[in-house]
Amino acid sequence: MEEKVDAHEVVVQGSEMLKAAMEKEPPQPRHKRMLQLYAIVTVAFLCSSINGYDGSLMSNMLVMPTFESEFGASIVGIKAGYISAMYTIGGVCALPFVGPASDTWGRRAGMCIGCGFVILGTIIEGTSNISGKLAQFLAGRFFLGFGNSIAASAAPIYVVEISHPAYRGVMTGLYNTIYNVGSIAAAGALRGGENHAGNTAWLIPTWVQMLMPGLVCVLAFWLPESPRWLYCNDRAEAARAVIVRYHGLDREDSAYLHLQLAEYSEGLKLDGADKRWWDYRALFKDRASRYRLMCNLILSVWGQWSGNGFTSYFMPAFLATAGVTNALTVLNINLGTSFSGWFISMAGASYVERIGRRTLFFSVLLGISFWWVMITISAAIFHHTGSKAAGDAAILFVNLFGATYSFGITPLQALYPVEVLSYEQRAKGMAFSSLVVNAASLVNMFAMPVAIERIGWKLYIVFAVWVLVEAAVVYFFLVETRGRTLEELDHIFQSDNPRKASIAKKKLTLDADDNIVEVAEA
Repeated sequence: MEEKVDAHEVVVQGSEMLKAAMEKEPPQPRHKRMLQLYAIVTVAFLCSSINGYDGSLMSNMLVMPTFESEFGASIVGIKAGYISAMYTIGGVCALPFVGPASDTWGRRAGMCIGCGFVILGTIIEGTSNISGKLAQFLAGRFFLGFGNSIAASAAPIYVVEISHPAYRGVMTGLYNTIYNVGSIAAAGALRGGENHAGNTAWLIPTWVQMLMPGLVCVLAFWLPESPRWLYCNDRAEAARAVIVRYHGLDREDSAYLHLQLAEYSEGLKLDGADKRWWDYRALFKDRASRYRLMCNLILSVWGQWSGNGFTSYFMPAFLATAGVTNALTVLNINLGTSFSGWFISMAGASYVERIGRRTLFFSVLLGISFWWVMITISAAIFHHTGSKAAGDAAILFVNLFGATYSFGITPLQALYPVEVLSYEQRAKGMAFSSLVVNAASLVNMFAMPVAIERIGWKLYIVFAVWVLVEAAVVYFFLVETRGRTLEELDHIFQSDNPRKASIAKKKLTLDADDNIVEVAEA
């Protein structure tokens, strides 16, 4: 009778075991171990800045007169396309090495190897003015893309695996917001370089590109390794120590320790495909594996094809269609949008657990489609009338597009593709995902400058319609992952309808000690 009196009910969407652990042992976000964990993942966050820096750098370097004079480039046309695309080509060539780098030597080593290639690429680019040859500059961009592909796969894997289970969504969601820190650094370096004459104007921001990868190389091996990687490589005691320290907050009897070790024992394979560098069968071996990969690719590719690839790499070309052609004005606008994008994406990351991944992505895509409609109307009016008000409106709407994208898609780009993959799939799955994403990026790199040159503002109509198609696919197929540990997602993907199973709610009856007494449908 006493158990009935003390029992209480909780309705959850997600893992009943994780919910029970959180009821029994409420998270302590300001505990000293959690503060240390925040500092640890911040080092990995720096890998996200690589892409942001390069996107901002190249989109604005192409408008600098000294760079155009040195290499004969411009903001539109095929040459702009292959200067930007060489980064992506390098990323594609790195893909066979992404999985082995992280699975064989660990997540920290993967980050260091990737950042090492970024530093090499920076040195090659930074000395290209000596030869005065575009070929050397392109070689540098190849190695930048090569290194980024490895680092950008290893870092989010590390963050999602070492984050506290209660904060995995927010912590991993914050990873991709540092993309904007890279954009801000590039925009600031470009703005500073503008005050110098000759090649110094573009060499300064080029050399700054090695700063954050350099910090990762120096600091990475001071970090604890992923407990999942340790467990799967016969270092169970080391994995246990990491969990006790950073998830259990030094408690040997922590509910999070028991939960995770039980899941590791049941769900992680000590002889899985992650031990064989050549074995990609885990990505396609059964329906659940293929569904996982599909969810990964949907978010990854949609994140590239929603129009952000155009506004990121070819913002000067867009601004030209709205009547803004002054190089200094373009740089100032880029710096402002980078700052606003960072703050908005951090706000979005704080809501991924409250709103849910699937709902957030779907809602943001509807908003993005609306903004593309408004951009199209404004740009069309400017094209036909030359109205300054219409040009200003187009710039306003593209910034609202960027804010909407930053709030929802920026945090999800690193979080969702990683967490939907099983441990056995994770490194190779991110490599495969990177292959598809880079292929999607190549379409942006080559097609967008040519399209804007030939059809101008009419390109925005394509974006408005296509994003609605993306939203429909998300609604009918994407799985919700919030409120579950990584291993518990296995049960969702093995169900007959993973999407439906992921959004079902359960009613838990907990006793006075927050142990589960009964689980029923809500």
